[in-house]
Amino acid sequence: MTTQTVPPASPVPPAAPAPAKTPPLRILMTVLHLAGLGVIGAFALTMLSGLLGLGLGLILVVGVGLLFLVGFVYLFYATAWFEVARASSLYRLDLPPLRWRGSPHTGFGGWLHSLWRQLIDGRTWRAIANFVIACIMGAIVLRLFEGMIRSAIAAFAPLTGAETVTIPFFGAETAIGWAPVLGAIGVVVSAAAIVGLALLHRVLTRAIVVANREAELTEQVRTTSAQREGAVRAADVERTRIERDLHDGVQPRLVSVGMTLGLAQQKIDTDPDAAKQLIGEAHTSTKAAITELRQLARGIHASVLDDRGLDAALSALASRSHIPVSLDVRMNGRCSRDAEAAVYFSIAESLTNAAKHSRASECRVVVRLREGGTLWARVEDNGMGGAQVQPGGGLDGVSNRVLAAGGTFRLDSPQGGPTSLEVSVPCAS
Repeated sequence: MTTQTVPPASPVPPAAPAPAKTPPLRILMTVLHLAGLGVIGAFALTMLSGLLGLGLGLILVVGVGLLFLVGFVYLFYATAWFEVARASSLYRLDLPPLRWRGSPHTGFGGWLHSLWRQLIDGRTWRAIANFVIACIMGAIVLRLFEGMIRSAIAAFAPLTGAETVTIPFFGAETAIGWAPVLGAIGVVVSAAAIVGLALLHRVLTRAIVVANREAELTEQVRTTSAQREGAVRAADVERTRIERDLHDGVQPRLVSVGMTLGLAQQKIDTDPDAAKQLIGEAHTSTKAAITELRQLARGIHASVLDDRGLDAALSALASRSHIPVSLDVRMNGRCSRDAEAAVYFSIAESLTNAAKHSRASECRVVVRLREGGTLWARVEDNGMGGAQVQPGGGLDGVSNRVLAAGGTFRLDSPQGGPTSLEVSVPCAS
């Protein structure tokens, strides 16, 4: 089974917003978040530790523990994803969502590798650390809430006629005359501690979950370098393809036309009929050369893509295909020209390969404009499979073009088929 993946140029984390005054509503929302985590946090952490303990304890029992360890990794990732989304929404940090770290390998080994990559992902661990701290803070907030309510009740103890009362945070029984004062102090102290925990949670979240500026700049440089390298390689592969097509296709045909016309010129006086036949052959070859030049130009730039959009361009592409193509395009609006061009030429190359090499009898093309501004496409044929990305080949050009646009490319082509190619490109590329 052959699966090849070009990893995406990782999204560049936005710069951390400048510190600003925390409005009262934001503090209230933080307190509610902490209280909620104080309730559900213990359950979530118990589930994580339980799965980890069962997995390690039963790993030698016919591998049963592996199932629990797999469940632990997925719950670990889900908890981290939730924490990143929660922090981003609560403090409007505009953080990129936590994404599952795939593997370039295939089969069962590739799946295990993806689990391992996710387990050692630093961003996932930072999110889990923030989640644990927030749960501990949440448990403290709940106790402070309880203490504040009990202090408020104790402040009105003189109305009950009791002689003594126990004030929270003070412990020992106190004369009833001190109850209003000590109860009010307990309420104020509890409220202040709750607000302080909310502010501390904000500071810790920004320090733990949000990447620092140096990491952002490093990631930005890496992303830009990867995209530039992909663009250079894509241009080199495209130039090589054009040179090959001209040298192997149009050039020999034009040479043949010239030779045929030369023969016709020699026979036009002595054998007019043969000359006419040669001129007819030259005319046919000229039309074929013109067709090849049009196809070559279309491979360099699809004008219909600019004029009428990706849907119309793919419809024209499917109509020219040598094998039947089932086309399913659902787009609400347009993407950038680079994104649409990358997807268009990826599909065009896939259909060309299916017609030339795969012995496929049909192809299915699905294109979607997904939420979040991502253009996704999948091409699948029922051919013999075994396709691979060869340096300088058409699929290599596709992968480089997609990488230059900031997208992802995945080829899955086991021996015996089917072959599927998926590309995903951000619309703003």
